[in-house]
Amino acid sequence: MLLLVPDSILLSVGQKNYSVSRRQQDAVGYLLRPDRVFDGETMHEGWVVRVKDDKIEAAGPANSVSATGATVVDLKGTTLMPGLIEGHSHLLLHPYNETPWDDQVLKEARSLRVARATVHAKKTLEAGFTTVRDLGTEGADYDDVGLKQAINKGIIPGPRMMIVTRALIATGSYAPKGFSPDIDVPQGAEEADGHDALIQAVRRQIGKGADAIKIYADYRWGLMAESRPTYTLDEIKLIVETARSSGRGVVAHASTAEGMRRAILGGCETVEHGDAGTPDIFALMKQHGTALCPTLAAGDAISQYRGWKKGQDPEPERLKQKRDIFKQALAAGVTICAGGDVGVFSHGDNARELLLMVDYGMKPIDVMRSVTSINADVFKLTDRGRIRPGLLADLVAVQGDPTKTIADVQRVQMVMKGGVFSKR
Repeated sequence: MLLLVPDSILLSVGQKNYSVSRRQQDAVGYLLRPDRVFDGETMHEGWVVRVKDDKIEAAGPANSVSATGATVVDLKGTTLMPGLIEGHSHLLLHPYNETPWDDQVLKEARSLRVARATVHAKKTLEAGFTTVRDLGTEGADYDDVGLKQAINKGIIPGPRMMIVTRALIATGSYAPKGFSPDIDVPQGAEEADGHDALIQAVRRQIGKGADAIKIYADYRWGLMAESRPTYTLDEIKLIVETARSSGRGVVAHASTAEGMRRAILGGCETVEHGDAGTPDIFALMKQHGTALCPTLAAGDAISQYRGWKKGQDPEPERLKQKRDIFKQALAAGVTICAGGDVGVFSHGDNARELLLMVDYGMKPIDVMRSVTSINADVFKLTDRGRIRPGLLADLVAVQGDPTKTIADVQRVQMVMKGGVFSKR
């Protein structure tokens, strides 16, 4: 409800839906008043945040920030944080227990996939994730470009998107697989090999709208489906050099130790998955400043799809190994990004990764840094990820304190993107 108080308007925000017009916001701005503010690095009790237009105007102790002329938003019982940043998403995929990946790539019309992705985008935003790094359309060509444009133009609600379009694969290495060798099967990414073809593919994807380039540094080769390195070290260096000339970085899918080694030495900025990392590999990552996006939730989800009853059955050996490897990465001081490979599991359930990061050995406050300021730094998103004057007013309020109880990150009470409330 709206209550008149001196020099301001009080907007009481509870469990009920609300919306405030853009015209009203432009006229007065907002003063957000939670119990505490996590600024992306540190927790502050009794802080408030003032928003003007699409930016954070001020943040600090309540007695240091004027409420004059502002709409005061009472967020009692909540922690206000920067909008969360999903580090590994596929908005054009949906859970594999609904439809297998092969069938999504080969049997679902791209128009159907885009329609579904618009719902995924809305669910993601309402879960408090105001930015996603979307790492490949998986057979949907350049449809992430249009999805990003539709969000940016306000046609559909959704998070800010950092996209890689089709991703790059070595010929013969990716999927779908298992078809007659006489048939050319559409692939889930773009095949390119060798000097000229790789340069052209990188430049083509950038020209179509890629914010970064994703490569598959290893994959399950051939009929035996054995994970082995794909691109040579020289090929990876060429891809990185070509991408960097346009100011873009390279992301590497890598699950084998050798694939990870080549990605690190080749100059990739992040390694996705890292399932067979070793202490030596993680020491190399630390040395080169390569970040790890472990995607714990994807493996957890796939194990359940295959029949594992979580909480009842013993943990599968694959997940036990992932726990050990994740702890090795933490011990080596590797920068950890938060990204769950969402799309393998349900969009809007992105926080599932954050809960598993704590379960696998990270402190809650470090997880919250990963999903805000660290992801922003690694992805070079200098205008978000922290609560500071001048940065984008991408903000989320959750009931409780997720730096103490990580599950509180799922108790979303308010989401603001660019100074505008999402409708809930």
